[in-house]
Amino acid sequence: MNTVAIIGAAGGIGRVLVDELIANGNNIIALDLPKSLSTHPLKCSSIPIDVLDSDSINLATSTVRGMDLELDGLVNLAGYTKGVRPLVEIDLAAFDDTIMGNLRGVFTSTRALLPLMAKNASVVTVASGLAQSIRPGHGAYAMAKAGIIAMTKTLAIEEAPRIRVNAVAPGPVQTAFLTGGTGVSNEDQASIIDVRKMASATPLGRIAIPTDVTGPIRFLLGKQSGFMTGQVLWINGGAYMP
Repeated sequence: MNTVAIIGAAGGIGRVLVDELIANGNNIIALDLPKSLSTHPLKCSSIPIDVLDSDSINLATSTVRGMDLELDGLVNLAGYTKGVRPLVEIDLAAFDDTIMGNLRGVFTSTRALLPLMAKNASVVTVASGLAQSIRPGHGAYAMAKAGIIAMTKTLAIEEAPRIRVNAVAPGPVQTAFLTGGTGVSNEDQASIIDVRKMASATPLGRIAIPTDVTGPIRFLLGKQSGFMTGQVLWINGGAYMP
């Protein structure tokens, strides 16, 4: 039985991933905001964490360490959006929040858990198609996600051969993320994108659903990807082909 820690486990993609990994016999440790964990209870061990709070990260890490086990996998799904607006119109507080939540928080929480990982373990980070396929209005988020790709590749080199580190980079996914994010919004706002327009511009004729993303994540966690590290899997229905 493998043990996999998932940061952002109570989000739209995270909940599906938890269920799939449990169904395949894995032991899951779910980490997410207290509000998210209470709103979306999960059938596994759950630990509250706020990736913007160093004390919270340290406490969560100590809790995992106290379980006296090694992590075979780590998935970091943490992230949220602050809406769509041109870069020159973003105030510094919103810019800093976007970078902190989508880059710094992912880095600090991933770094904290790395020492608890077993030999030959796998880390999967979550970037975005926007990291390289730029669209107007998403500048700060795109910058953060480009940083995630750079972080992934750096860790892949620095942690080899003990740990593999790869990323998935989805396009828009039909989850509460499109209305602000699980745990950081009321999840009842209007979508930040025109879903129909995006679907019609995608060769496969729709935007992604959670299982489109969880499949590649499970592949990167598993032995089938054992000779892959520092790679990015683009998941966008053909909308962006690097």
